[in-house]
Amino acid sequence: MAMMRLSTSVSDGKANLHQGAVGVGVDIATGKAISAVQFNRPIQLHPDTEVILSTLEIPHWKDVLNLASAAYDMTNLGYLGADIVLDQEKGPMLLELNARPGLAIQIANSQGLIKRLEQIDQVADTHQNKEERTDFSFTHFGDIET
Repeated sequence: MAMMRLSTSVSDGKANLHQGAVGVGVDIATGKAISAVQFNRPIQLHPDTEVILSTLEIPHWKDVLNLASAAYDMTNLGYLGADIVLDQEKGPMLLELNARPGLAIQIANSQGLIKRLEQIDQVADTHQNKEERTDFSFTHFGDIET
């Protein structure tokens, strides 16, 4: 699953969801927003800018996913969170990896994670490189309710 975190005036410019930032669920296949929440409640507009959140799309999406997928090769953790930013000149850049990421990503995506994890467990040994893992995600997890 993927999520953008957007700062707000309520969150004091920080992207922490518990402080009032917006969590935007992202479709794995397209990099486009599919739903958004603030304080665990669905919202349609950014509370400060009034931008329609469903219009957001992450540029360089496949590069972002490949970078996140490469985190597995770096850590060998089966479940992790990869915090990635987009630099205007350098593109996607890894900020940090989290061995115990929060589960609010499920709320931002309006769906649970367990069925996706079960699908991944079934093929865990067959996708050996980051591109294969990314392609598997494109094929199996694009804007679905599993």
